[in-house]
Amino acid sequence: MWVEWKFSGKMPVPRSAHGAAVYDDKMWIYAGYDGNARLNDMWTLNLTGENHQWEEVEQKGDCPPTCCNFPVAVARDCMYVFSGQSGMQITNSLFEFNFKTLTWRRIGNESVLRGVSSQPPSRRYGHTMVHHDRFLYVFGGSADSTLPNDLHYYDLDTQVWSIIQPEPNSDIPSGRVFHASAVISDAMYIFGGTVDNSVRRGDTYRFQFSSYPKCTLRDDYGKFFNEKQFCDIQFILGPEEVKIMAHIAFVAARSKYLRTKILAARDARQQQMEKVFGTGCIEVRPCSSSSNQGPLLEVRLPNANPEAFEIILNYIYTDRIDLKESYNKNIIILITDIYQLAGLFLMPRLAHGCIQYLDYKINKQNVLEALYNADKKKIQIVKDHCMQFLVKEENFTDVVMSNEFSDLDKPLLVEIIRKKLSPGKLVVADSNLDKNVGTTLESDMAVFLESTGKEFCDINLVLDGQVIMAHKSILSARTQYFQAMFRSFMPPDNTVNISIGDILPSVEAFQSLLRYIYYGETKLPPQDALYLFQAPHFYGLSNNRLHSFCKYSLEHNITYENVLQTLEASDYTKIFDIKEHALKLIVKDFARVARLPKIACLSRELLLEIIRAVADSHACFAFSIGLAAKSGQQQPQICMTP
Repeated sequence: MWVEWKFSGKMPVPRSAHGAAVYDDKMWIYAGYDGNARLNDMWTLNLTGENHQWEEVEQKGDCPPTCCNFPVAVARDCMYVFSGQSGMQITNSLFEFNFKTLTWRRIGNESVLRGVSSQPPSRRYGHTMVHHDRFLYVFGGSADSTLPNDLHYYDLDTQVWSIIQPEPNSDIPSGRVFHASAVISDAMYIFGGTVDNSVRRGDTYRFQFSSYPKCTLRDDYGKFFNEKQFCDIQFILGPEEVKIMAHIAFVAARSKYLRTKILAARDARQQQMEKVFGTGCIEVRPCSSSSNQGPLLEVRLPNANPEAFEIILNYIYTDRIDLKESYNKNIIILITDIYQLAGLFLMPRLAHGCIQYLDYKINKQNVLEALYNADKKKIQIVKDHCMQFLVKEENFTDVVMSNEFSDLDKPLLVEIIRKKLSPGKLVVADSNLDKNVGTTLESDMAVFLESTGKEFCDINLVLDGQVIMAHKSILSARTQYFQAMFRSFMPPDNTVNISIGDILPSVEAFQSLLRYIYYGETKLPPQDALYLFQAPHFYGLSNNRLHSFCKYSLEHNITYENVLQTLEASDYTKIFDIKEHALKLIVKDFARVARLPKIACLSRELLLEIIRAVADSHACFAFSIGLAAKSGQQQPQICMTP
C-alpha cells in the first residue's frame, strides 16, 4: 500500500534526474535538475522512527560539478558518482562521498599512479553503475553522441579501471541510454533503455559476475622487489653513485634500453674476467639469482636521479608509480624527472602516465616550478602543458602576481608575456587520445617468456626429458616452492626436475603454468587444467585464482575436439568425475569423436572404457575392434548401430 509522507520545514526543491541512495537508515538524494538549472546539493531523510524530516547536508571536500542523469552506487561507507550531464564541466572522473565524514574526494587521472594501464570510461550520461564485491560496474549511457556497450569496472582496492572482455558466446546487449540495472545475488540485470534513433527497448539481459580470487601478479612482483631477495644486478646512479639493487629478468623484460645496458655490462665483465684468469677459465653466469654465486652485475647511469629511478623500478615490477609522502614537496620536479628517464628507457606507457599526472596535478602554486624545470631540461611537452595552463584567463593574474614569478629567468619571462599577448594555438599532445600507448606488465612478461628473455634464462626445468628454460627471480617472486628451494640450496647444474606432487604434468600443461606465473594468463584448455588442478597448493601460489580457472575450464570448455585429451588427462590425474563427464560427451558425440586422429593414440584400457560406455548407452549394438600390438598395424575401428 502506498502512503504519501508529508513534511514541514526546510525541504529540497522539486527535481528530476537526481541520484538517490540508502545508508544508515537514511535516504540520501544528490544533485539533479530543477527545470531551470542543474544542482549539486545533498539532502537526507530519516527512514526509521516517527520523525521523518529532510535535512540538508553540509558537504566538504572536492565536490562534483552540478549534474543530472548520473548513477550512484554505495560501497564501503561511501557513495560513488560517475560522470553525468554537467555541461562544459562534464568529466569522466569518479567522485567518492564518505558518509561518515561528509567529505567528497575526486578520483581522477591520479589512478595512473596505481596502474598506468587504467582505462576509465569516457564521459557520459544516462548510464548505470552498480556495486558487487570489490568492484563498481558501469554500463551504457550516451558518450559524446555514441552509445557504447562495453562494460567497465573499477577495483576499489587497486583504484584502477578496466574493461571486461565478455565470453565469445555471450549475448552482448546493444548500447543504450536511460536503462535500469540491478544486482541480485551474483549477477547484474539490465532492462530497457533507449537505443539508436530513440527506439525504446523492453529486453532484459543478465551478466554473471565472476567470483575468481584477485590477480596477485603486481602484488607478488612488488613484494619481491621491496624484499630485495635474490638480487643479481646493482644500478649505480648519479654523481653520488647511489646504489639500488634489482633483478635482471624484470628490468630486461620491461625496458629495451636497460636490456641493452645489461648485456653490455655482462660482456664487459666477462672480458675482464677472461683478462684476469684467461680465456675459457671462468664462465660468468649473467643472471644468477643466488646471492652466493658471484658479485652483482653493475650498470652505471650517471645522469639518473636516484629517487626517480627507484620509482621507475617499482613501476617495472608493478605497472604502478608509487609516490611516497616524502616525495610530495617536489612532486612536479620528480614526475618530470621520471618522464625524462621514461623516454630514455623507451617506456612510452610510463611517459604517457607522467603527462596524465602532470595534467592532473599542475596548479597555480606549482606551475612556475614545473615550467622552469621543463625549460631547463628541454622537455617541450611538459613546458607546453605548463604554458597552456598559465595563459588561461582564470590563472594568469594570480600566477603573475606571485613572488615566484619575478624570480624566473628573463628569457622565460619574455616567452610567457609574448605567449599571453599572442597565444595562438598551442600544440599540446592530448594525454587522453591514446589510452593504449606502450605496453603493459603482462604483455612485456609474455614477450619475455616467449622470446626476448631466452638469453637471460638461468634455470633449466626438466620435464619428461625435455628442458624448459626459465628465470629464477620470476619463479621465486610467484611461488613459495621455488623461493624456498633457491634460498636453501642451488640445484646441481641449475637443473630442476618438475612434478606436481606425484603427478608428472604434460609439457603443454606446465607451459600453461609458466604463462600463469609470468603474466597471469588464465586461458587453460581442459586437459591442461586437469594437470594444474593441484598446482596452486603444491607450488605455493598466493591464492587459488589458478585453481578457480582450472575448475571453470573443466566445466565450460570440454568439446568433442578436446574430449579425448581430457579423458586421457583425467584418467592419469585420477579426477574421476571429470573422466566420467568426458565419457558421456564421447558417447553423445561419438560419430565425430571416433574420427579424430587422437583416438588411435589412446591406451588399450581407455579404448575399452569407451567401448563399454557406448555399449551401456545403447539397447543394441555391434562392434568389431582390433588392437594394434605394434606400430604400423591396423588401428582400432569401432562401429556402432542404433
